[in-house]
Amino acid sequence: MALRSSFARFLRKQADAGLQLPKQAHSVALVGAPLSRGQKRRGVDHGPATLRAAGLVERLAGLGCQVYDFGDLNFTQVPNDELYNNLILYPRSVGLASQVLADAVSRAVAAGHSCVTIGGDHSLALGSVSGHARQCPHLGVIWVDAHADINTPLTTQSGNLHGQPLSFLLRELQDKVPQLPGFSWLKPCLSASDIVYIGLRDVDPAEYYILKNYDIQYFSMRDIDRLGIQKVMERTFEQLMGRRQRPIHLSFDIDAFDPSLAPATGTPVLGGLTYREGMYITEEIHNTGMLSAIDMVEVNPLLGASQEEVNATASLAVDVIATCFGQTREGAHTAFDELPTPSSPDESDSKEQVRI
Repeated sequence: MALRSSFARFLRKQADAGLQLPKQAHSVALVGAPLSRGQKRRGVDHGPATLRAAGLVERLAGLGCQVYDFGDLNFTQVPNDELYNNLILYPRSVGLASQVLADAVSRAVAAGHSCVTIGGDHSLALGSVSGHARQCPHLGVIWVDAHADINTPLTTQSGNLHGQPLSFLLRELQDKVPQLPGFSWLKPCLSASDIVYIGLRDVDPAEYYILKNYDIQYFSMRDIDRLGIQKVMERTFEQLMGRRQRPIHLSFDIDAFDPSLAPATGTPVLGGLTYREGMYITEEIHNTGMLSAIDMVEVNPLLGASQEEVNATASLAVDVIATCFGQTREGAHTAFDELPTPSSPDESDSKEQVRI
């Protein structure tokens, strides 16, 4: 209890510090990862272009960020990428693309940037988290998603690798995950205590077993209803930073939001985050001062029923990223040091007398 109350005081202090101006400008590396082979539906590889068209770069620049847009990575499609175990789709394509992304994220973080990876499906976290961990081996991961994405290749029912990335990244599952073709470069880099889930509401039986038996911290939508989002974030930071400060990797699937807010995505699930809950999550992460890398995934412009649905989903994704870099609901303000004063009130008054 003492740890919890002291950490709550720390969070309040960090939040107060976040309101002080001027703020140090963030150096942001933007990396497009048009990876779509982690699932079956067409269109998610257009996610990076959709977020750029929605004004992502301009929004970040307006917040005072120095934005370095490195464009989209070029992922080689592997011909004859046969199923693994007659089930796992495109293992070589996903594995090799993730290796390319890992190298890019590692370089960006090493250069001192906060790295924003825009996807693309959630299998890209294989690369983004691995690359981040090369530079920050003690990082903590906040996984905001309707799904746990921690099936193994031996428990998955769909065969889609976007539902499996965390099983490859978790040290405790190393003996449960077979070596897939294209994955020889990948080494587990996270422990169970390094992960916190927020927003879960569609968890497979094997995933539930893993969460419970490996003591992984998660907050389902029921937990958010029961505790409130403020308490969820306090407990998240207690888990990840209660004993030491460390970099945060935020992996945010747009389907964490309710489908009424984010309809243009591949696996929508009813009963998701509200806009206010989503913004509170990222506001609080920003206020820690420890955010180091972000994934924004699963925006699929081909799955919106109308252009309005596509625009709404993309705009929401941009809001999430912008809030990570200081946009607030009090307003996103540049530094304002003091109010102006009238330069010569007496002169103004004498001119007014003459006019009258």
